[in-house]
Amino acid sequence: MAHSTMNGHNTAATTRRVYKVVLTGGPCGGKTTGQSRLCTFFENMGWKVYRVPETATVLLSGGIKFGDLSEDDAVIFQENLLKSMMQIENTFFSLAETCSKNCLVICDRGTMDASAFIPEERWEEIMRRNGWNPVDLRDTRYNQIIHMVSAANGAEAFYSTEDHATRSENLSLARHLDNRAAEAWVGHPYFDVIDNSTEFDSKIRRMISAVCQKLGIDTGDRLSSNARKVKFLVKGPLPQDSVFPNFQDFNVEHIYLRTNSRKMQARLRKRGKNGHHSYTHTIRKPEQLGQIVEVKTPISQRDWTNMSAQMDEHHLKIYKKRRCFLHNNQYFQLDIYQEPCHKRCEGLILLETYTTLSSEELQRRLPSFLKIESDVTGRPDYSMFNLSLRDEWGVTNKFCVNIAG
Repeated sequence: MAHSTMNGHNTAATTRRVYKVVLTGGPCGGKTTGQSRLCTFFENMGWKVYRVPETATVLLSGGIKFGDLSEDDAVIFQENLLKSMMQIENTFFSLAETCSKNCLVICDRGTMDASAFIPEERWEEIMRRNGWNPVDLRDTRYNQIIHMVSAANGAEAFYSTEDHATRSENLSLARHLDNRAAEAWVGHPYFDVIDNSTEFDSKIRRMISAVCQKLGIDTGDRLSSNARKVKFLVKGPLPQDSVFPNFQDFNVEHIYLRTNSRKMQARLRKRGKNGHHSYTHTIRKPEQLGQIVEVKTPISQRDWTNMSAQMDEHHLKIYKKRRCFLHNNQYFQLDIYQEPCHKRCEGLILLETYTTLSSEELQRRLPSFLKIESDVTGRPDYSMFNLSLRDEWGVTNKFCVNIAG
């Protein structure tokens, strides 16, 4: 069963949409080609497409050699680069908001990429000095992040520096930069990793498909990536934090809202850490033509407060700690249910990911440091909607099978 997600800045009153996507990755990953192909694809559908140039390339082409900079100079450079990048992006974002057509903004790298090139403690200094935080810089600024894995990581025979004036990395450094670039975005709620498991043209089509899927755009069999969401039950207790790869933890709260139809679900999500949060309103529609469509709209804190008053009294609030991490070029979200909760959720741990891999290949990529009990994809007894029901399943008529998720 396909699962589509709309995640643009749209409202019920208008169908015009603005969608901001970052193409990132290590050297020779296909960003330039991917940007061109993505642009053409959406222009052919009648969208306006803006392409934000890579700020680092603009600056480096002016004679700056990053390898010649001292650590202090490199930190100052990255801070100024970040400020320049945000101003350039804001120019395009502003144009997109006033565009009369649906608008896709493609950013050639984004704010968090700068953190891949300096020590973590120096990055934290920059954040503090400017009053920035990861939720605003990473999670709420862009709708989706696409990491194009470098050819140096899985397609070594195709790795080259010949066609890029500012690229000089050898294979080892390219792999390191690719991993650092991916880790910089761990924590974004819509992060897709496009690896080198297929030939290059298919890789580009998988990237375009990932964007279309999040937007809920039906591409028929033109891209045929067959991406799907999978869910696994994990047995606790979890291993020590040191066993995990680089991760980001978030506190997540879900509230189900009243709807006029049992065939539709509506919920709010509050997600954040250290006092900084993002807010999302999701409408989950009934299955149509084999697809379950979710319409996701970013909302403000005020909207969250006002809409929370419409909480469905048949549901309890859901509280989770969500741990996001990369493992074997696969982006995982580990949901650890927290109290207060229904007793059915006590100790519950679920692992989720989106994938185009075969079941056998995905099994090989699952985190070996977790005790995975079973695949519970599509099972209504592990649907958050049903898990949040206030009454026992045996006595309630609210248990949902058809659009459980």
